[in-house]
Formats: sequence, C-alpha cells, structure tokens
Amino acid sequence: MVSQTPDEQVRLEPKLWTCLREGVSLAQLSQDALAGVIVGIVALPLAIAFAIASGVKPEQGLYTAIVAGFLISLLGGSRVQIGGPTGAFIVIVYGVVQKHGYDGLAVATLMAGALMVAMGFARLGSAIKFVPYPVTVGFTTGIALIIALAQMRDFFGLSMQSVPAETFEKLRAYAEHAASWSPTATAISLGTVFLLLYWPRIGSRIPGPLVAIVVTTALVALFDLPVETIGDRFGHVPATLPSPRVPSFDLGMARELLPSAFAIAMLGAIESLLSAVVADGMIGGRHRSNMELVAQGIANLASPLFLGIPATGALARTATNVKNGGRTPIAGIVHTLTLLVIVLAAGPLAERIPICALAGILLVVAYNMSEWRMFVRLFRSPRSDVLVLLSTFVITVAVDLIVALQVGIVLSSFLFMHRVSSLSQAGFITSVMREGENPADPGAIARRQVPDGVEVFEVYGSFFFGAASKFRDALRGVERKPKVLIVRLREVLSIDATGLRALEDLADKTRRDGTTLVLSGIHAQPLIVLERSGLLDSIGADNVFEDIDSALERARALVAR
Repeated sequence: MVSQTPDEQVRLEPKLWTCLREGVSLAQLSQDALAGVIVGIVALPLAIAFAIASGVKPEQGLYTAIVAGFLISLLGGSRVQIGGPTGAFIVIVYGVVQKHGYDGLAVATLMAGALMVAMGFARLGSAIKFVPYPVTVGFTTGIALIIALAQMRDFFGLSMQSVPAETFEKLRAYAEHAASWSPTATAISLGTVFLLLYWPRIGSRIPGPLVAIVVTTALVALFDLPVETIGDRFGHVPATLPSPRVPSFDLGMARELLPSAFAIAMLGAIESLLSAVVADGMIGGRHRSNMELVAQGIANLASPLFLGIPATGALARTATNVKNGGRTPIAGIVHTLTLLVIVLAAGPLAERIPICALAGILLVVAYNMSEWRMFVRLFRSPRSDVLVLLSTFVITVAVDLIVALQVGIVLSSFLFMHRVSSLSQAGFITSVMREGENPADPGAIARRQVPDGVEVFEVYGSFFFGAASKFRDALRGVERKPKVLIVRLREVLSIDATGLRALEDLADKTRRDGTTLVLSGIHAQPLIVLERSGLLDSIGADNVFEDIDSALERARALVAR
C-alpha cells in the first residue's frame, strides 16, 4: 500500500475542499470536464448491467451511479476516485434481493453505510490493509466466477424465468434448459465480447462498452432480431430520478441482515481503498483513507433512499478517469451529471438494449476482475497461504461470500498467530538456553556470574496470548525452587492481557514457593501494563531493574540475606 504521512491518514477533510483551496486552473478544469463526460459514458452500460445482474431494475444502477457517485466525489479522500455500483457487490446483492426483496437490500445497505462511517471516524482506514492478500484474491476470483456463471442464461438466451442464487443450483438449471438456447443471442453475446477485447487496439477514445451497446442495439432494431431487450423484461425505463423514500423494515429483519451488512461494508471498504491506492500510484498522490471510508458510508446511506444499491470505488472507471486527464474530484462530479443528463434526456432508449449484449459486457468484467494470473501465482506461496486462498475461493463459490470472508480472515488470523508465536521463545538461560546464547552479546549471561540459588529466565519476542503457553511450559522445566527468579524482558516490546495473566500466575507461584521474583530490562509498554494492573506493586518496584547487572546485584543481596 502506498505510504501516507500520519496527517494524511487521519485527516478528515474531503480532497475536493483541498483542491478548491489550492486552486484549479482553467486547463485542468477542462481536462476534468472531458474526463468526467467520458467516464459517465463508460459508466452508463456498466451501471445498467450491474443492476440487472444484481436482481434489481436497470434504472436502479443508474440512480446508484448518480447519487452515490456524486457524494463519493464530493466528500471522498481521493482526488480521482469514481464511485458507483460494481461487480464485487453482485453476489451479495443478488442473494439479499432473492431472500428479502429490495427493502431488505435497502436496509442492509443503510446498515453497511453506517458501519463504514463509523470505521472512518474510528480511524480504521489504514487497518483495512491488514486483510490478507490471499483472502482478497480468493474471494475476488470467486466473485468473478459467480458473475460469469450468472450470465449464462442471458449469454446463451436460455428460456428461464429466473436464475437460482446457489452455484450448483444454477448449473443444474442451465443443464435442464440447455436445449432452449438461442443462436442469435449467443452470436450477439460473442460479438460483444470480441468487440470489447479488440476495440482498445484501435486506440479510439470512444469507450468500448458504449460502442458495443450502440452496435448491438442498432443491429437488433434494424433486423428485428428475436432477442430479449431491457424493455421486454423490465418494461418502461423512467426518465426521472425517484423521490427519496425510507425503506420499511422491522427489528427482526435488521438482525437477520446484519451479516450481509457487515459483508457489504467490508467489501466496499476493501474495494474503495484498493482503488484509491491504485489511483495514487497512477497520479503520484496520497488519498485520505479515513475520509474515503466516511464518504463511502455516506454514499451508501443515501443510495437506498433513491432506490439505489450498494456503491464503492470502481477501479476500472477510476483508471479511465486518470487516463483521460482527470486529476480532481470535479471529474467525478461531472461523470454523475453526465449520467443524470442521459437519464433525463434518453432514459427510455435504454429499453431497446439487448440483454445478451449486457451479459457479454459482464463476462468481460468478470474476466478482468478475476485476477486469475495472481491466483495461479499464489500457489508458489507457503502452504498456509495456499490453504487460505483455496478455502476463501471454494467457500465463496460453493457456499456464501459472507462465510468466505469470515473463514478467510479468521483462518489467516490463526495462521498469523501461529507464525508470530513460533518466533517467541522462553526458557531458563542458566540451564538449557545458555548454550545457545550469542557470545558477542554484551548482555549474555555467559559473561556473568550467577549466584547459587538464582535462576535467570528470558522471554524473546512479543509476550501475547500466542506465546503465553510457551512461557508456562518453559517455567515447568525448573528442577528446584530457586531463592531468586530473574525474568529478563529486554526482547519483549509488548504484552497483552494473556501475557500479563501469565506473569500474575508466576508472581503468585513464586510467592507461595518463597521465591523472590525480579524483572530485568522491561520496556515502556509492558511497564505501563504492569503499573495499571497493580502487578508492579505486587512484585515491588525495588525488584524491577533496567539491566541484568542490577538485577543480579539485587539477587546476590537477597541470597546473602
């Protein structure tokens, strides 16, 4: 992740305000306006396609791109981020709509928006980078596969009333209706894919998705081809924005939708900050991660009030913005105004778009987001990372994205704790571990005389719950009760509640055994924890020393006494 100054990470000021305060030249303003228009044209077919794939009406994708996209550019922490509906949400949104209807989706989106705002104000923007990369690649590739599978009905023109949400049910339904495929729909879908893949080689600045939509719509209308259009499936597409409305819900529904809301919030946060980081690399800038989260949250609070769906930063549209000269949030605002003008002036024309062409567009989107090359490359990683990758991918495809996120993050956390705890060591220097000391270490016990009746015990690495069991096991290795037990903590930079509890147990045991506990080389964070817990008073401040020599001198005095 691109490095940020601490000020940029915590600063809650929209980038638009910063740009306006610094001043925007007329030349840059014209570049932003042109980039915004181009991105708006690119966003038009994508917003419609994402809405249909999510199980809602096509215009709802446009409402999302307009309302949420405007707020993300107005309040966001990135100069060039473009917000709107994305393919990453399709799996979650479709499942929620099938089970709870649009009102259920609206409630889940509102809760997700509130969670994202809270994450931003809690300064958790920089913490999102700690989501393990195998988890991100696993569920992204899984989502891409699910999106591709979901397009098979429209891609081949199968005569089906609806597509099941579950992957294996989809495959069974496709097999049952395979005989109903339409050669015409399949030809248009393949032509759309071919056009999207090869259009960039022409070098034209006209967006490929727009060309595909215009060409296929014209062919269908000119030759009266027998394929389903948006109007055939969804009826009239309104040329207005809806009036704001609050969705109806009850407390029971909200509780049931909480896992979906959490998944939307996490996915939205990851996608938006990933897009912002990539954009930083393209323009040499630095985004404000916490402000970006707040903006994304506000956008998702507003989107369902206008019949919208979840929104986040859109990497492909953001890259298009940058490549066409956009350098301030003004380009993002122009992109939403462009969409608004298109909806108001030519909304009903969208009714003629063939759905099979949208399926072709989404198939290319799924391929681009699949990261299959990185998926294959990760198989060269350690086995634990491969396990996380495959677990997240398989659960995403076969079970549920929400479960996949939870399992992937929890599994990664356990593996991380195992790796860190393997770096933590504990043992008696005066016996077993003394031979393994570095002779060049000026603090080595081998350089010092340890009195009879004194044992020196050392802990290496962070003293947290993953290493506390090693500490207890090593303490059991002492053969006789010493008069003084010195615990060296010079390598312990941090300690958590479990590590503190292990020290408290040790203090109680030494007290019962008549052994004096002495601490040596304690750092600031562990010392503060011991002071707050009262353990420092129990051990005695006169038994806590900065270095081993002072601790040994104290031990000699205690033994002599």
